[in-house]
Amino acid sequence: MVERILNFFQRESSSLHEAAFLLGSLALVSQILALIRDRLLAASFGAGLELDTYYAAFRVPDLLYVSLASFMSVTVVLPFFTKHLERGDRASAEHLMNDLFRIFLGLMLTAIVILYWFMPQILAWVAPGFDPAHQLELLKLSRILLLSPLLLGLSNLVATVTQSSRKFLLYALSPVLYNLGIIAGIIFLYPVLGLAGLTWGVVIGAFAHLAIQWPAFRRGPVSFRLRRRAPITNRAEWRTVLLLSLPRTLTLSAHQLSIVVLVALASYLAAGSIAVFNFAYNLQAVLLSIIGVSYSVATFPALVRLFTNGNQKQFVEHLGTAARHIVFWSLPTLTLFIVLRAQIVRVILGAGKFDWADTRLTAAATAIFLVSVAAQSLILLFVRGYYACGTTRRPLVINTLSSVLIIIFSYSL
Repeated sequence: MVERILNFFQRESSSLHEAAFLLGSLALVSQILALIRDRLLAASFGAGLELDTYYAAFRVPDLLYVSLASFMSVTVVLPFFTKHLERGDRASAEHLMNDLFRIFLGLMLTAIVILYWFMPQILAWVAPGFDPAHQLELLKLSRILLLSPLLLGLSNLVATVTQSSRKFLLYALSPVLYNLGIIAGIIFLYPVLGLAGLTWGVVIGAFAHLAIQWPAFRRGPVSFRLRRRAPITNRAEWRTVLLLSLPRTLTLSAHQLSIVVLVALASYLAAGSIAVFNFAYNLQAVLLSIIGVSYSVATFPALVRLFTNGNQKQFVEHLGTAARHIVFWSLPTLTLFIVLRAQIVRVILGAGKFDWADTRLTAAATAIFLVSVAAQSLILLFVRGYYACGTTRRPLVINTLSSVLIIIFSYSL
């Protein structure tokens, strides 16, 4: 029985549409759980200073994740890993993964220690509008959340193996368990530990994100041996991986820095401004995850294989097919969401301390975010197309310019 369950969860997806449907379905489940999470938070706190503090605590850990934990992202590592497997060179694929794990752990643990000690100085820039009492609470929450990028970064490396084997079910279940961990923190840990209980729920969710994929990784095409003093086997290759990762990391870091600036500005505004911003951002992320993320993730392994084998015509056709499906599903859906924005926000978040004023502000912000969903979804797809070709500079330039404009316009408006 156990073997059958393991085989079911570790089965391979045979086609683009099957993989996209699987990813989209579980993304929907994950987003429903995320909405339940947000409803519980809204009902418990409303849009106020407590929730502002909780959301602001994610800024430094999230920046650490995109700048270091995702440095060895599946989108960059997967082409190298797949190339070795396509050639039947499992030993090189194994050495690559083991080297990357050791490098990642060394860099990440060092960064966590440094950020832990310098967190008070950093938070003075993240939420300068907070009073001293909320600054102290923000410090405690941010330090706890430093564990999250470590666990999610490890899960990201493990996902290289699960995606290369087209075991998308396990990959798609990861965010489901992540949100379940956060919900458990709200229900069970918050009454005991206060706001710290919410952040420990995030850490538990991040651990579940890694744990669900670990068995498939251990049973995958490569074996894992983390030896502390083992030499780096192929320095040229992992240096190439790091060099290709650098533009992508800078791209994501620029986007996160723009969000840090937005949060810093919002900390000077009325209490609840950060919470409203995050609620609206999370609501538009529902469509983005179900449509954009699902198709871009499902398409990426096939794009890597086609480019690696020199099938450029099929590469372009595959990319075009995914783009058409994204447009087909996103435009009518986001239109419906914009028209019904107030009703949707009220149904999802309107409970407890979340009053009508909070609803109106969140609905207005959500409508603005929704306008960009189709473009964001296509960006996710095209960026993965660039990464499949080993090209990372153009996305860096475009996204950095976009982040600079976000900062300028947010300050001006």
